[in-house]
Amino acid sequence: MIADTLLAIADSVWPVLGGAALWGIHMGLTQGLLAKLVADAVPAQLRGSAFGFFNLVSGLVLLMASVIAGVLWDQVGPSATFWTGAMFAGLAATGILLYRRLFRQSRQG
Repeated sequence: MIADTLLAIADSVWPVLGGAALWGIHMGLTQGLLAKLVADAVPAQLRGSAFGFFNLVSGLVLLMASVIAGVLWDQVGPSATFWTGAMFAGLAATGILLYRRLFRQSRQG
């Protein structure tokens, strides 16, 4: 969310570099975790299929997101693309926090 916000307000090269660096750090920290989640979620004999399916779905979703980002960039402007990304990141973070809160409550009572 911070990376997208930096890129949305960028008016020189430094915010762009900062946003790209934060985005890269995020990707580096999360991609290995996603692979571990896939590996831990399925039996050993199905891991190849699970990784194939995971990468298929990830690729399709990334394609859809890229098309939407391209349309926003062309029709509204570059900053709209990054503001939209920041909004979706904020929604995802809120959803995770709410899910964790509900999960904790359901385990306690």
